[in-house]
Amino acid sequence: MLAFAQLSTSAAEGNGPSIHSIVTLVLGLLVAVVALAILAPRLRMHYSILLVLGGLLLGFIPGLPHFTLDPDLVFLLFLPPLIYLAAWNTSWRDFRASLRPISFLAIGLVLFTIVGVAWVARLLIPGLPWSVACVLGAVVSPTDAIAATATAQRLGIPRRIVTILEGESLLNDASGLVAYRFAVAAVVSGTFSLGQASLTFVAVCVGSVALGLAVGWCIATLHRSLNQPSIEIVITLLTPFAVYLLSEALQMSGVLAVVTTGLYIAWRAPRIFSAELRLQSVAFWNTLEFLLNGLVFILIGLQLPAILDTLNKTDQHGHTFKGLLWYAIIISLAVILVRILWVFPASYLPRLLSRRLRARDPYPNWRTTLFTGWTGMRGVMSLATALAIPDTTATGNPFPERSLLIFLTFCVIFATLVLQGLSLPLVARWLGLEDDGKTEAEETKAHLVAIEAALDRIDALDEEDEVPHEVAEHLRTHYENRAHSIRQRIQEAENEQDEDAHHEHTEDTHIAYKALLREALQAERNAVISLRNEGEINDEVLRHIERELDLQEQQLPR
Repeated sequence: MLAFAQLSTSAAEGNGPSIHSIVTLVLGLLVAVVALAILAPRLRMHYSILLVLGGLLLGFIPGLPHFTLDPDLVFLLFLPPLIYLAAWNTSWRDFRASLRPISFLAIGLVLFTIVGVAWVARLLIPGLPWSVACVLGAVVSPTDAIAATATAQRLGIPRRIVTILEGESLLNDASGLVAYRFAVAAVVSGTFSLGQASLTFVAVCVGSVALGLAVGWCIATLHRSLNQPSIEIVITLLTPFAVYLLSEALQMSGVLAVVTTGLYIAWRAPRIFSAELRLQSVAFWNTLEFLLNGLVFILIGLQLPAILDTLNKTDQHGHTFKGLLWYAIIISLAVILVRILWVFPASYLPRLLSRRLRARDPYPNWRTTLFTGWTGMRGVMSLATALAIPDTTATGNPFPERSLLIFLTFCVIFATLVLQGLSLPLVARWLGLEDDGKTEAEETKAHLVAIEAALDRIDALDEEDEVPHEVAEHLRTHYENRAHSIRQRIQEAENEQDEDAHHEHTEDTHIAYKALLREALQAERNAVISLRNEGEINDEVLRHIERELDLQEQQLPR
């Protein structure tokens, strides 16, 4: 927990802060994360945005040491588990079905952003070399997987848009990092070969995917041979770090390898994970995701004072505050507009040129295309890559405009993550985007198919006299009642537009039913707790029954 940040303070007089002070500061940050996350729903904004703003304010508190992110540790400590979790939660079927638009955004848009931002930066900043301008474009080209997933899922927009945004943010980290490395190498060495860069990019992508699949197969085999949830949860935690370190050691893309492994194991998990492991791992990873996300976003805000100090100390071109503000506004607008300019041709031109594509995937609504163009938040990946820019070139000279590039990257993150992020709910409502209900319909269908499979199995065992007939009849009635309840909900949903009064009555009935069931479950829980308090049962029995009641309550519709 302490390795993610390097603390510096002038009060230390050359000596680093004590372990006690570092632990106190880290715990203080965690308290701030929790407090701001509690406050976020009351302000009707996602906690990631409020954490950035909170970190920004905390950074200017007098006497608070500056937190300087170590980019290598950011890439290792934060990125692998968060990318792995994002890949785990991505539907492979939806990802594969949307692979064409995802590729256009994750590869085509990244290159278009590099060129567009570099061109604007060259026109805007006097004397800026093309190679340095391309470094800036590569740094701000990838969108943030954390922000994209967190924002898209809470807006209630069509599932296809969510899939495209999540898939783009998973893959464009890899393409952006490869482009960044070549751009930095061009500045440091003074040479660049487009052919070599293209071949290297293809080799890195193919090798990273192959490595991710190979490690995923090994991990899946290991899980299949175990039945120890605690140990297996630790394995799920170690997996993204192992994949990332191995791929980086082989000079592959750690991001792409982790994404591949996450998609592969998520596909195999229903067969190789036990029910107990799934329940425990969900709770563990939800908590870990919140802690890592919270620290990432608050640390982004905390970087500004250190960035400004560095800029003041190393500014050799005499940039004024007004000039820096102007650069930040224009570059941020360029990043936003380049994305919007790309998404419309990328959405409509392929269909215009291919009749087969039009038949298989008709023209998208302009509203969804515009929303996709507006949703391009940048985050910790861009900041970490900017901070990783080397201090000097191969000749020993300072890296041109390094501090300015870091400052502009921070401004782009602030503009896209905070300003665009705050506007997304308003834009979604203005465009009339709503959840298309496909996920709910598929879930209902899956429930019915699963119930029918259970009934078939019960009938088969009953006919073979494998179980007592009375037991089979009792369980058959249970499943038939469940199927009847689901079909009744489907019928009510189909009639709700024609029978508003009936719909309101049905909604009231459902609300009353859920409230009554929760009261009944709480009564059961209180009775079992009383038995424990009276010494009739031990705590282990209490925990087992509590778990059953908690699972029933968790399955109730929200």
